[in-house]
Amino acid sequence: MSVILSFAGAAGTVTGSKFVVEHAGSRTLVDAGLYQGERSWRRLNWEHTIGHPETVDDVVLTHTHLDHCGYLPALVRQGFHGPVWASAGTAGLLPIVLRDSAHLLEEEAAYAQAAGYSKHDPALPLYTASDVERVLDLVRPVPFATAQHTAGGATVTLHRAGHVLGSASVHVTTGGRSVLFSGDLGRPTHPLLLPREDPPAADVVVLESTYGDRLHPHSAGSDQHEPLAAAIRRTIGRGGSVLIPAFAVDRTELVLLALARLRAQGRIPAVPVHVDSPMALAALEVYQRPDLAPEMRPDAIAELLEMTDVHEARTADESRRLNTPGTPCIIVSASGMATGGRVVHHLASLLPRARNTVVLTGYQAVGTRGRSLQEGVRELKVLGQYVRVRAEVVVDDTFSVHADADELVSWLDRLPRPPQVVYLVHGEPASRDALAHRVREHLDCAVALPRLGERVVV
Repeated sequence: MSVILSFAGAAGTVTGSKFVVEHAGSRTLVDAGLYQGERSWRRLNWEHTIGHPETVDDVVLTHTHLDHCGYLPALVRQGFHGPVWASAGTAGLLPIVLRDSAHLLEEEAAYAQAAGYSKHDPALPLYTASDVERVLDLVRPVPFATAQHTAGGATVTLHRAGHVLGSASVHVTTGGRSVLFSGDLGRPTHPLLLPREDPPAADVVVLESTYGDRLHPHSAGSDQHEPLAAAIRRTIGRGGSVLIPAFAVDRTELVLLALARLRAQGRIPAVPVHVDSPMALAALEVYQRPDLAPEMRPDAIAELLEMTDVHEARTADESRRLNTPGTPCIIVSASGMATGGRVVHHLASLLPRARNTVVLTGYQAVGTRGRSLQEGVRELKVLGQYVRVRAEVVVDDTFSVHADADELVSWLDRLPRPPQVVYLVHGEPASRDALAHRVREHLDCAVALPRLGERVVV
């Protein structure tokens, strides 16, 4: 009986990762991610793209970014009740990420109901906090490099991906065939984490292509993060404040580490730094857990913890006060693409004032507020209204922990043997096309760009 691979998400876009491996009636889902960005994609969150969730035997997670795990509570709501396999780091971060997501979805539905702009009455969230708690009861931690037999009869092994804490590439073997899912691959080195591992051999590789059409700037030493440092110096000099939208998991930690180093080098002034994200503060505690130390670089963690003058905005009142900070400061707040969370309120208040600056530190998906700012919009829709963008907008690309085109190809080079097929997913069309061209030239194998819903024989 054939092994079938289905692309239930992240095909033709960079979010919504969901892949189904089927054999002899068993179904293993690798990742259960939310669609983010453009409305045409977000609408798919309300459709059963994997078909009959109650028939899925297992879910295996690559990591805890919402576009890889954020659909899990909806899946459980639809009838899934099997185990969720994940690394210890992913299992530690998952409650923080999913509870925050449910809170935001419930808050957004309530706001839409009150403001009257929902197409549905009453406005309902995709899932609730109670759905999240049902997911957490199903999570089963798995050590790296340890074969795990799943409920559906497959064998799953996680390999360190070096992207965020707990991130893994997932190797699935069933029916005598093997599929390797890269997940989001990190760069060869990471400021806080141990580097990614070499991939194992597989018949088929499902490879992300987020940065398949570009190369990261390579800066180090005295000029590292200079776009951020220069923006801070300019902004503080004119009496403004700097807002840094940052993902709560990993990116906030990297931003704080960079700020600590820039301050120690005398490259930025010593102004207050506010972390306005309870989720990011909770994630930082997970990064400090002793049982997860084998994944971490102890020197970098120690350096991060030595940073002083960091203020934690945990309550809503503390967050609201940062909308009019009074004195120049740096605000680090989630979410990283400004799709939701407290950073949205700060944008509404700080964008209209030319003395302020917004620094974007990561990938901004098409359709997000971050992408709009990156592309130079003059007005931005925030909380149902448009605000003028008078603040300076700066991009610091050196924070990325996504492998670029060269680094994706170099990961494939480390395979013990070329696979029969490489499927490119989790990328916008231009990045997938560019990476496909490179992989075809580099490896003696087929390269395919799957369509959403496409099924192939492994």
